[in-house]
Amino acid sequence: MTEPSKKKLLVVDDDQDVRELLCDVLSQKGYAVITAENGAAMWPQLQTQTIDLVLMDLFLQEEDGLQLARQIRDQYAMPIMMLTGKGDETDRILGLELAADDYMMKPFNIRELTARIYALLRRASAIPATPIKVEEAHECLRFGHWILDRTARTLKDIHGKQISLTHGEFSLLEVLATHPDRVLTREQIIDYSRGLETEVSDRTVDVLILRLRRKIEINPKTPEFVKTQRGLGYLFQGPVRKN
Repeated sequence: MTEPSKKKLLVVDDDQDVRELLCDVLSQKGYAVITAENGAAMWPQLQTQTIDLVLMDLFLQEEDGLQLARQIRDQYAMPIMMLTGKGDETDRILGLELAADDYMMKPFNIRELTARIYALLRRASAIPATPIKVEEAHECLRFGHWILDRTARTLKDIHGKQISLTHGEFSLLEVLATHPDRVLTREQIIDYSRGLETEVSDRTVDVLILRLRRKIEINPKTPEFVKTQRGLGYLFQGPVRKN
């Protein structure tokens, strides 16, 4: 019987060698690992067991891994990591936007893979199983212990405490949270932000970033969510979940 403290991972891959490798490696790291070669074998596992994270091959034989991941996301809240041997950037962005919380290329570095799995599980544990009640008709984004209500244009923590944001701060956070795990230049942020002030400059974006960090980050100097990409712009670290 699985120990209650063990996190349970589901590996979905049509390559038996990959399944066995991941099962061995992750079991040695203390995880309980179950495997499935396709969607038909995957669904009974999801329906009968509590799965903490899914690792799924993007290109399964005769099946679309992205479609399966999106179906999982419609019913379950656990993190999903996509694995693929193809380096198409379009697939990467599409996968992250549609369903996945992270993405790795085959052949992957085992140390990096296990580190990313640990990070996904740690961030997911910060999102409670029974979050505060919000209006069902409202469009909300959840990240860490925050709930961004795009309909009411409010930001609350999981205990219901509302954080005061200016119009510009909210618009900036909305842009970042709707484009998680992607580097956005200052120009892109300005283009996406219809709610920012009329006269917007790169400096305005930087100032708003600093103000936003002071409100949502535990330590603004080492941000967990809004990360600077030197010479490029900013990246909002996911996962971000929609209600």
